[in-house]
Amino acid sequence: MHSLSDHLLLSSYKKAAQLKLNDDFLALMEKEMKRRGIQSQKRNKQE
Repeated sequence: MHSLSDHLLLSSYKKAAQLKLNDDFLALMEKEMKRRGIQSQKRNKQE
């Protein structure tokens, strides 16, 4: 994931959340965004 640009990571995260992909995968992306200091709306697990 280190090779993804910030923009690509964020857009990939948004698309993965929209598609309701695996929670572990989304958590991995969230961890990387936090490491980079990228802000995004938290996904709603009730959706």
